[in-house]
Order: sequence, then structure tokens, then C-alpha cells
Amino acid sequence: MNTLLPLLTRIADALDRLSPPPAGPLDLGSADAFVWQPSRHGRGGTLAPVPVVAHVDIGLLQGIDHAKTILLENTQRFAAGFPANNAMLWGARGMGKSSLVKAAHAAANAALPHALALIEIHREDICTLPDLLTHLRGSPRRVLVFCDDLSFEREDADYKALKSVLDGGIEGRPPNVLFYATSNRRHLMPRDMIDNERATAISPGEATEEKVSLSDRFGLWLGFHGCDQATFLAMAEAYVAELGLVVPSAELRAQAIEWSVTRGARSGRVAWQFVQDLAGRNQFQRIS
Repeated sequence: MNTLLPLLTRIADALDRLSPPPAGPLDLGSADAFVWQPSRHGRGGTLAPVPVVAHVDIGLLQGIDHAKTILLENTQRFAAGFPANNAMLWGARGMGKSSLVKAAHAAANAALPHALALIEIHREDICTLPDLLTHLRGSPRRVLVFCDDLSFEREDADYKALKSVLDGGIEGRPPNVLFYATSNRRHLMPRDMIDNERATAISPGEATEEKVSLSDRFGLWLGFHGCDQATFLAMAEAYVAELGLVVPSAELRAQAIEWSVTRGARSGRVAWQFVQDLAGRNQFQRIS
């Protein structure tokens, strides 16, 4: 037995090194924004600080006034320490869903400096969301966890992890954490997946309830829809003014309309891409 004791001790020490340390609060004081990087060798993970968040001023976001007012008020209330709701921003591509989340975070911190940390979690890491919340539980800082372009495909069970932390589980969501997500889908699931469940199940309503009810866990549902031409032109004009470009109004409108026609779409993203092209052409012409 004495000859085995050193070997058993080394094995025990190796297992201790492989096992993750007990979960504890992560350091949220080094920045106002982070990216969650889960461990690939067990539970836990780290937060990678983001020195500068790519965001636009909330006043530049046009055509989404109703959603902007609601989300900004919800975010500011949460940053100030009052109850607030998880939010799902869904709808048309390029209409400012993720931009609004980042802009609302920046506006909340402008009013209350460093009150709110923003943590981005990637879609493929949603299954580790409970681990992240375990680390954040008990932190004195308020945290906004954000997942951009969230959706689930057929046979994807990761949505169960999200359901459990949004509004269920014994522990529930930590009071210092709020969850915002954006998606092009209203119910986060492909429609053919939901329809197939209805068609093949003995009890169609019960079969789809678990999947469709995920969206119900969000207290705020904010819909984003395609914009008309007037709103698109207002977006372009706002970006032009922000960049300090001097372009005759009639010329700007004609070029913006032509750009939207060639792209086959009108949205905030298309307006920004047009203005970036316009700024590049103007600067290039000055040095040519």
C-alpha cells in the first residue's frame, strides 16, 4: 500500500488541476463591456474586456421611436437599481435592433457612469449561459447580457438553457442581471419546425408549447419593420449630418434613392452603407 500512495497522490493532484475552480464573481470593474468566453475544458469561463464599444448615438436611430423609448426607459430604470424586464427585439434585418441595445447601454452609462456592464454572449455559447449567471450572481454591478441574432434550429436543445434562466429554475435570474436578445424570428424557431410539431403530435398544442413559449419569457417584445422612403431618407440625412458631410439636399436624396433601389432594400443598415460610400467618394475626390 505504501508503494501506491505516491502514485495515488499524484493522480489526485492531477484531477484537482483539471477540475474547474469554484464559481465566483467575475471582475467587472476593468471595462463597461465584455465578451463572454466560456471554458472549453469544463465549467466556467472568462470575460474579455472591450475597450471601445462600436455604437452609434441613440439620437441617430430613426424610424424606431416607439421601440427606442421603451428600451431606453427599461435600461435606464435597471441601471438605476429598479425592476426591469428582459427584452426581445425581433423583426426586419438592418433596422437597428443590435444598434439600439448598444446605444441604450451607452445612454444609460452616460446618465449613471459605469452603472451598467454589457456582456455579449455568442449564439453558440447559449448553453453556457447558466454558468455565466452563476459567476455574475452576487456581483455588486448591474449587468446587461446581450445575445445578437439569436435563433434555434431543428433538434437544437440549447433553448432549454435560456428558458431556465429567463424565468424559471430554483434560483431564478440574478436580480443584478438583465437579458436582451435580437432575432429576425418572432418565436426564435423556424416556422417549419413549429408546423411539423403540430402536424405530427398527438396533442399539437402541448407539443409546441415548450418551444413557442420561449418568447413569452421576455417581458418586452419590440417589433422592427421595414421603413418607407421618407424614413430611409431621414436616416441618410442624419448620418450625413453626423459625419459633417456637405451635400446638396436634392443630390443627397437622389443618390440615396438610387442606392436603395440597387440594393433592393431600405433600412438603417443600407442608409449607413450608402453614407459610408458617399463619404469615401467625397474624400477620395478631394485628394485625386
